[in-house]
Amino acid sequence: MKKIKEKKEEEFLSKEWLVSNTKTIFYAILIALFIRTFFFQPFFIPSSSMEPNLLVGDRLFVSKFTYGYSRHSFPFSLDIISDRIFFSVPKRGDVAVFKVPTGSGINDDSFGVDYIKRIIGIPGDVIMMKDGVLSINGETLKQKKLRTDKKILKNGKVIELEVFLETDLSGKSYEIYNYHNDGLADNFDQYTVPENNFFVLGDNRDNSKDSRFVGPIPIKNLVGKAQIIFFSTKDGSTILEFWKWPFGIQYKRIFNFIN
Repeated sequence: MKKIKEKKEEEFLSKEWLVSNTKTIFYAILIALFIRTFFFQPFFIPSSSMEPNLLVGDRLFVSKFTYGYSRHSFPFSLDIISDRIFFSVPKRGDVAVFKVPTGSGINDDSFGVDYIKRIIGIPGDVIMMKDGVLSINGETLKQKKLRTDKKILKNGKVIELEVFLETDLSGKSYEIYNYHNDGLADNFDQYTVPENNFFVLGDNRDNSKDSRFVGPIPIKNLVGKAQIIFFSTKDGSTILEFWKWPFGIQYKRIFNFIN
């Protein structure tokens, strides 16, 4: 009888332990989803389109509350909110994450992957680019050459890039890369940013798929504003490649605020 009693007690404690831990995991997931949906969401930089400011391997937090909330605030872009609530207008120069339209861009209801670019034009702005130099509303943005960087491409080829400090109409300055001035999108005629849309560009101007190719970004597609780099590994080594971390972690980039 004693052994049967002890066995029942063990089974009870085992079930109690399982239920307790299941509840803990469940609540932890709920809290994580709540934070991810309404406050901060982590993102990984997989490409060089925002160099020299954001590098492949950077992990960053994006604030979901900065521009208000839409369906893209929720996991899998669940259609819970039909419009945008608590909306705050993005500023020129903001680095924003958004769902790239898979169609025309304007009033398009099909959504692709997450992109991260810099907001260059707000609704009503007239954008033009000539020989890689931007003009907004007839005013040419100031560009000051800072240095020349060397970059190793995937094929092993070494190229030199000019680094400029660009200053927008609000006085905000940020670095941009320039390969050449006669590329596919270094020149385009005047374009007026439609109502409820934004014009975005990558800081790596000659290697970025942005509004020059996918069109303007609707307000409803905005996910949030990039705020801080919380972790970074060279060339994007993953958590499963932990043996690379002692040599790949870029300590100087950790906890850097995004300009």
